[in-house]
Amino acid sequence: MAQILTFLGKGGVGRTTLAIAAAKRLASQGKRVLFATQDPGPAVGLLLGTVLEADPQSLEANLDVVQLQATTLLERSWEEVKKLEAQYLRTPFFKEVYGQELGVLPGMDSALALNAIREYDASDRYDVIVFDGAGDQTTLRAIGTPEIASWYLRRFRQVFANSDLGKTVVPLLQPIAATVLNVSWTGDLFDQPATQQMNSVLEQGRTALADPNRVVAYLVTTVDEGAIVTAKYLWGAAQQAGLTVAGVLLNQSQDTSVLADQFQPLPINVVPTQPVNDWQPLVDALPDFNQAAQAPRPIAVNVAERKVSLFLPGFDRKQVKLTQYGPELTIEAGDQRRNVLLPPELRGRSVAGAKFQDGFLIISF
Repeated sequence: MAQILTFLGKGGVGRTTLAIAAAKRLASQGKRVLFATQDPGPAVGLLLGTVLEADPQSLEANLDVVQLQATTLLERSWEEVKKLEAQYLRTPFFKEVYGQELGVLPGMDSALALNAIREYDASDRYDVIVFDGAGDQTTLRAIGTPEIASWYLRRFRQVFANSDLGKTVVPLLQPIAATVLNVSWTGDLFDQPATQQMNSVLEQGRTALADPNRVVAYLVTTVDEGAIVTAKYLWGAAQQAGLTVAGVLLNQSQDTSVLADQFQPLPINVVPTQPVNDWQPLVDALPDFNQAAQAPRPIAVNVAERKVSLFLPGFDRKQVKLTQYGPELTIEAGDQRRNVLLPPELRGRSVAGAKFQDGFLIISF
């Protein structure tokens, strides 16, 4: 399993340049590194001094680079879908549709990129994957997909099972499924081999996202006021997505006073302007990526004290909304919602109180 490292910030602050510098630094330390960019244009290849391809290619010792091309990834994923269809259906119908015919719909590129990262991670070829995504809410939603999708499966499974429709349709579907599917189906509609496989993949993603040694982000900003407020907003949004933010990179400036105390308690690293064709000053200015585990965690559960704490920097009390539905909490902050499944010890208990203090939402039961 690899560590997945990404960078968040406003466009034009140098995220891609710093991502490349991070990949070079980690490779120089002897780690097997994959730099994966979602940028479809030629600019990233120009920075790297090579023409990027849809398959990983070696750039230098310990460093491979790849361009996550949505159309190519769609073709490959479609072939996997057809294999699954052939496995579970007696008469496959997707076999007449070819991946080369498919167009990329909005949002599909993020999902395809995330799946590609998952596959590279599972390959055990790399110790670190540096993901150069959009660096904004799109990236956060993609990274947070396992937790969000698992909630949809969990929530709608119960809603459907309790509905009159579910109680009526499931008994009728079982004999039909026995005829159509290559597998025997009895019992729960959502407890079938394909669904179990999906749940397993989602759970692996959730577990990785919760571990800062596996998935971590750094904020990138300049002294521009718009860049600073964007970085601060993305910090809070990343916490809502369950992504640990481990530090701030101040690019093209030596004056950390412009950030004041806005990013406490994150460490701030000053990054100099890159000399032409000289990566070493940037590489030397980067933080120790092994210290990510010391960053504030997005969520902490204290069963003994019956408390749940969520770190939501960048938001104030008026922007945070808390609701409880059965064994889950829903926290709304900014443009994102997060559903927290309570541990067994706290399920069945109602929220007794909540306070917002120093960027933390502290919930008591």
